[in-house]
Amino acid sequence: MGVTQMEVTPMPTPPDVVRSAYAQLVVTDLPRARWFWVDMLGFHVQYEDERALYLRGTDELTHHSLVLRVGEAPALDHIAYRVRTPEDVDRAEEYFTALGCPVRRVPAGTGTRGVGDAVRVVDPLGFPVEFFHAIDRAERLIQRYDLRRGAEVARMDHFNIVVPDIPAAYEHYRALGFGCSETIEGDEHELYAAWMFRKQTVHDVAFTSGAGPRMHHVGVFAPEAHQVLRTADIFGSLRAEHHIERGPGRHGVSNAFYLYLRDPDGHRVEIYTSDYYTGDPDHETYRWNVHDDRRRDFWGNAVIESWYKEATPVLDLDGRPQPVVSGALDESAVQVGADGLGIIPAQAAEH
Repeated sequence: MGVTQMEVTPMPTPPDVVRSAYAQLVVTDLPRARWFWVDMLGFHVQYEDERALYLRGTDELTHHSLVLRVGEAPALDHIAYRVRTPEDVDRAEEYFTALGCPVRRVPAGTGTRGVGDAVRVVDPLGFPVEFFHAIDRAERLIQRYDLRRGAEVARMDHFNIVVPDIPAAYEHYRALGFGCSETIEGDEHELYAAWMFRKQTVHDVAFTSGAGPRMHHVGVFAPEAHQVLRTADIFGSLRAEHHIERGPGRHGVSNAFYLYLRDPDGHRVEIYTSDYYTGDPDHETYRWNVHDDRRRDFWGNAVIESWYKEATPVLDLDGRPQPVVSGALDESAVQVGADGLGIIPAQAAEH
């Protein structure tokens, strides 16, 4: 007798993701949040009321790339990806339903201001994610130099999320059609971190190993390196330097010039510039060894413990905090000098 093979139902086609589009954060004090994100970083206010701020950068022609809404405790409400067509919103609903994820349709006018028909899911990694196509257009500000201030934020660049299982995160986003620009790997190719993209830059999403699901940071793009330095100077001159967590510096991974800050609620933001093009079809993943102390900072500067250990909790579709699970691999435990958690080898210190 022949062996009867079980029929396998194919997965629905995943949505065609264009790019990381916006994040919605819960803040506890809207005026303080406005001071940080608008006055200090330079986001443009597209809309505001007593409960929320809708913000965008000078290069963005969409209604917003960051929403701050008032709540009882700081959290990530959701991240959002723009998809290529209205049909891809339907595909997102079908795809995540087939995965067995919580899925909620959000008709136009019932969800985030300015966003059309959308689908929100809790993805297999535990993150609240929205997929949408239509969004209100906004005035072109790229040459409104008179409106620029602070970091002169140009656009939303990426999300960095903390997950306990980096290979699972990698496989999930590969299934969604994301490429991989760079990784951090162990000697046996254990995956400690990965940078993945849909737009033709280094990343739209990256994964930091640790207890999750939690939001590590939103990355926003500044046009030039001097804006990153100016941002640090402005915070220092106003005696608000305690908001600077790390940097300025240059990453090994991505080559970006960076500065990390924490807002009044503890949300982390990276001011980011100088990465590179990834659009060629044969683009190869660049693989860093976890023992290379240039991977997180190309100049070998220490990475403080809070950068690895602290992150923003995330909510489910009903606004409840998601439970956090610890991971198997902990990059911060790898003893190299750039982490600030180990000792620089003597031979390296001599050079």
